[in-house]
Amino acid sequence: LAGLKGVGEAVSKPLEYYFNNLVSTMVISKMCLKYGVGKFVFSSSATVYGDQPSPLKEDMELKKTTNPYGEIKAMSERILTDTSIANPNFSVSLLRYFNPVGAHESGLIGEDPNGIPNNLMPFVTKVAKGQLEKLSVFGNDYDTIDGTGVRDYIHVVDLAKGHVKAIENLKDGVNIYNLGTGRGTSVLELVNAFMKVNDIDVPYEIVGRRPGDIATCFADVSKAKKELGWKAELGIEEMVRDAWRFEQNNK
Repeated sequence: LAGLKGVGEAVSKPLEYYFNNLVSTMVISKMCLKYGVGKFVFSSSATVYGDQPSPLKEDMELKKTTNPYGEIKAMSERILTDTSIANPNFSVSLLRYFNPVGAHESGLIGEDPNGIPNNLMPFVTKVAKGQLEKLSVFGNDYDTIDGTGVRDYIHVVDLAKGHVKAIENLKDGVNIYNLGTGRGTSVLELVNAFMKVNDIDVPYEIVGRRPGDIATCFADVSKAKKELGWKAELGIEEMVRDAWRFEQNNK
């Protein structure tokens, strides 16, 4: 959870990302083995699937990733898998996140990135608050409902609950789970939902595609429901409402 996480930034700073994220994963794993910590939950990503047709399932063969961020996640999964095979008392749960957004409903806990945000939702909230002039929408010529990228957005509170379930139900060996809603939402659908639910305007402009992005990505979430007893309960309306509540409270 302390890894560097910007897809676009990883493209421009690959060495920084490889060093920080891979070395950290190896060091933490080594310390777990040294001190007898036998449960490891890894924050992986849907980017490990590469550019494949959705819905994405855990038993799919991983294709070449489209950016260094995804490649690092895939390599980290392999490192942890090999470590678990060599050390049977070291059990690993690989949680492949889709697109976490939102904030805690209290408005007290949320995302406040330094500088220009790498992710969509904090960018939207900063524009709505007037701290940034307008939102850049990267590409409107994808083969999607409105030409903008489609992603499986998941509320951060649902994601947190998924971690709890992963720990409570961690089996021996290596276990892989998608954490998403199983539904795809386009960038413009999310932006329009934000404006409608919160009754506020978000100026945006269409710009060129961002390196490393794919058109559509959403999850098959049946395995997590069956084995962990987990499923996402919050929808797009809750995600945009909670994100804006945090931004308003964040002085």
